[in-house]
Amino acid sequence: MKMNTPTVLAIPYPAQGHVNPLMIFSQKLAEYGCNIIFVNTEFIHEKVVSSINNNNNNNNNNNNGSSSIKLVAIPDGLEPEDDRSDLGELCMSMLRTMPSMLERLIEDVRLNDGVTINCIVYDGIMGWASEVAKKMGINGALFWPASAALFALQYNIPKLIHDGIIDSQGFPTAKRSFQISPSIREMDTGLIWWTNFPDLETQRKTFQYLLSITKTQYSTDWCFCNTTNELEHAALSCFPKLLPIGPLLKSNNNEDSTTSFLEEDLSCMSWLDKHSTASVVYVAFGSTTRFNEKQFVELALGLDLTNKPFLLVMRQDFKYEFKAGSRGKMVRWVPQQKVLSHPAIACFVSHCGWNSTIEALSNGVPFLCWPYFLDQFHNKLYICDDLKVGLGFEGDENGLISHGEIKLKVEQLLGDENIKSRSLELKEKLKSNNEEGGASRENLRKFVTCLKK
Repeated sequence: MKMNTPTVLAIPYPAQGHVNPLMIFSQKLAEYGCNIIFVNTEFIHEKVVSSINNNNNNNNNNNNGSSSIKLVAIPDGLEPEDDRSDLGELCMSMLRTMPSMLERLIEDVRLNDGVTINCIVYDGIMGWASEVAKKMGINGALFWPASAALFALQYNIPKLIHDGIIDSQGFPTAKRSFQISPSIREMDTGLIWWTNFPDLETQRKTFQYLLSITKTQYSTDWCFCNTTNELEHAALSCFPKLLPIGPLLKSNNNEDSTTSFLEEDLSCMSWLDKHSTASVVYVAFGSTTRFNEKQFVELALGLDLTNKPFLLVMRQDFKYEFKAGSRGKMVRWVPQQKVLSHPAIACFVSHCGWNSTIEALSNGVPFLCWPYFLDQFHNKLYICDDLKVGLGFEGDENGLISHGEIKLKVEQLLGDENIKSRSLELKEKLKSNNEEGGASRENLRKFVTCLKK
C-alpha cells in the first residue's frame, strides 16, 4: 500500500450483489489515490479468493487487482456448517459478533502496520459499522448498492410504523398502496422487500435487524448510491445527502479483477463473437434465484421455440439437466458486464437485481423481466412502467410462466423499435455521468478531496 495517502476501510454485506458494487467503488477510490482495506466475512472471503485464483489461472494473469486494495476477513459469528441462506439468523449473528471484530481489526492495522483508517465505507445493510466509526473517531460513509427508491423505503421505516403502514414487527397492517413522498411512485405493501421471505421468523429477525441500523442513516457523514439523476431524480430529490455515483461499472484498468463468488466461463465471449449484432437472447437470474423443475422445463421449451440463439447462465446449484442444442450455449457463470456490452446481445431475460439492471441500462440492452424476490419486483415495475425499456412475463394462476408466454414476449420485445430506441438513448445519458465533469465523477472527486484534507 502507498504511504501518506488516505486509507479507506470498505465493508459490504456478505452477498454477491453487495460485494461487487462496493468493490467497483473501492477500485475507483484506489484510482483516485486511496488505499483500500476491503473487509469480507471469512465465509465470503474464502469464496472471493478462490474465484480470483481460478479466474487468474484461466486468464494467465497473476494480478489480483490493484495493489492499493488489500482483502481481509473477520468472522460473522456463525459456524462453518451453519446455513447462511437463513438471512435472519445471519443478520443477528453479524450484529452480535462483527462490531467488536471490526474494532479489533482497525486496532491491529494501526498497531501492526502503522496505518490509520481515514474513513469506513459501509454497506447500508451494515449500518452498525457507523457506530464503530464514531466510537473510534473515524469518518463514516454509507454506500447503498440498490436503488434510491429502496433507500427511501428503508430510511422511512419509523415513519411507516408511525403511519400504520406496517406494525412494529415489520408486517403490513393491510394490503394497500402507499407513498413515501409525493415525488416517488406508489408502492404496494405486498412488494415491501423484507416481507418477501418464505417464513415469518426470517422476516421478523431481518426486520428487527433493519430497525436496529436505520438510525445510523440519519447521521452519517457521506451517503452514496449506485444510481444517477437521470434514473431516479425524484427519489434523490427527497434525500439531498444521498449522492449518486452510478453507474458503477468496472473500468478498463480493472476488467480482469473480480469479486465473483463463482468461476467465470470466458468461452461465452468467443461464442458471442460468432453471432451477428443484436441476435442473442441473454438469460441470467443472478446468484439467488431458485426454479422448480416444472418452471425450468417451461424455460427450456420457451427458449427453444424462439428460434433465436441464446446464452443461458445456470449456476452449479441448479439441479436440472438441459441440453442447449445447436443454437444455445449454457454456462455456469459469466463476466456479465462484458457479456452485456457485446454487440451480439439483443435482450436480457433478467431477475431484475439492481446491479444487473444498472449494467443492462448502461449498455442499452432491453429487458424481459422475471423477478424472484426482495427489491426485484419494484425494479421490474420501474423498468417496464417508468423507463419503458422492457416487458414483464405474466404467470398463470399458480405463478408458472409458460413456454408460450416466453416465446411471445421475446418476439414482442425484439419487434418493438420504441423500446430499443429508449434503451439506447438512456445508455448515452448514463454514460455521461462517469465522463469528465459528469455528476457521479464529480461526487467521487469531492469525496476523495475531502479525505485527502
